[in-house]
Amino acid sequence: MATEQVRALIASRGAHARPVRRVLALLAADWHTLADLVRIPAVPRRTVQEVLAAVSEDLDTKGDRFRLVPGADYAEFLGFADPADPLDAAVARHTETLRTILADIADVPAPLSALDHVQATAETALKRALWLDSAYDLDGRHVLCLGDHDLTSLALCAVNPRVEVTVVDVDDRLLSYVEARAAERSWPVRTLHADFRFGLPPAVLETADLVFSDPPYTPEGMGLFAGRAVECLAADGRVLLAYGFSDRTPALGLKVQQELIRQGLVFEAILPAFHRFDGAQAIGSAADLYVCRPTSRRAVAPAKSAIYTHGPQSVESTGPSAEALTALVDLAPRPASSPPPKPRPAGWADPVGKGAASLAVDLSGDPGPWLLRTLLACSPGRMAALVPNNHPDVASAAGQQALRDLVDTRFSLRYLRSTPDGKTCVVVADQVPANSLDPGGLTVREVLMRAHGKLGNVWREALTTAAGLTRREAKDRIGDHDDLDLRLIDLPRHRITALLPVVRRSAAGEG
Repeated sequence: MATEQVRALIASRGAHARPVRRVLALLAADWHTLADLVRIPAVPRRTVQEVLAAVSEDLDTKGDRFRLVPGADYAEFLGFADPADPLDAAVARHTETLRTILADIADVPAPLSALDHVQATAETALKRALWLDSAYDLDGRHVLCLGDHDLTSLALCAVNPRVEVTVVDVDDRLLSYVEARAAERSWPVRTLHADFRFGLPPAVLETADLVFSDPPYTPEGMGLFAGRAVECLAADGRVLLAYGFSDRTPALGLKVQQELIRQGLVFEAILPAFHRFDGAQAIGSAADLYVCRPTSRRAVAPAKSAIYTHGPQSVESTGPSAEALTALVDLAPRPASSPPPKPRPAGWADPVGKGAASLAVDLSGDPGPWLLRTLLACSPGRMAALVPNNHPDVASAAGQQALRDLVDTRFSLRYLRSTPDGKTCVVVADQVPANSLDPGGLTVREVLMRAHGKLGNVWREALTTAAGLTRREAKDRIGDHDDLDLRLIDLPRHRITALLPVVRRSAAGEG
């Protein structure tokens, strides 16, 4: 009988049988999808499948939904009540804010599996914001979000518009979206670009009262994001992390917690199943909230590019083939007297290739933004980059032209699609002669070539060099601009795109 199988399943779980009972209660109450049966009780998919198998004789199905057949007697397994969560009740009361968050999530750029994007529910985004605002005095404080596809930044401003928020993310699409939504509502949200494997914008170091992040759930990813979070903290700050692991794989949880301890973090609290997701069924579509306090500042060790669970940057990725790297080197432009360049890994914390005649850069794991950042960081006038054939700057004529338009005062670009195979493309960059440019183009070129300098200083010097202005005249031409204290290479792509025409016009004294 099915009830005997259920009784055996519950007995096998001992004191940890409550999740099984919660799944049974949902099946007894109404129709539910498999995703519901995972997410609502925060139970791993495999456990749900075991319950469904145990009650198979009494199971109704309709499309992708399940329930116990009417009249099936499982009452002996259902006599319990879950403890009430006051935050869940608070979320339910904030109906207008929840509608706004739901609308924001509906329009957020599509998740990228290569970046381990799994969307948190709108209720979770609001719950995070309510918890942060109730646990900390946030008026006038600075909260930093390291990665924010879940839109925690917007939810937090909706709950407390007096908090200052900075979002740092590798996904330029997300940064543009968050900035636009915040601007519509006059919320104090600043966005910056970074890939945490290669460093952080100097503008965010030691500035944040709180840092929130939902990192990749690998030991490598958790350790990297936690280390970067500590770098961003001001005195007496806190790091708040989302992390979940299946109750079937506690060894993975141990590895991650050990990694966090290696970063000098002490756990002030772990709130179980705090976050819920539309996906991540292997871990019950849920994750805990870790509240961490740093005990010391430690240098973040050089990070491997493989920190994710999916795609070319996953911990199991083998990287490009030897043939692809050989083709990259062979196609890298160089003076006849120079030896072939050695392939370099991705990275742009500092200018790349100073003193070299040309570069060959392996960007085969590029999730999208690496190619532009590498061109901005390139010191030589010649470069070849190996990128995925489906790279957004390569896969369409519009994407290719958009990249050309950004760097056309510095490089001319050629796109060698499906080279040397159907998975990769080699992008060849040759320096544009300076004597082919007008003063506006030369000014843009100077700004591009010094992407690691503070923008206000670089722009002023570019105007004095390329347009022959005095420093005072150059300063007056530039006027006020929100990004003058930042580095060009740290700006989101949409702000670089908007900035360069302004730089060009400033050489001619145009507004």
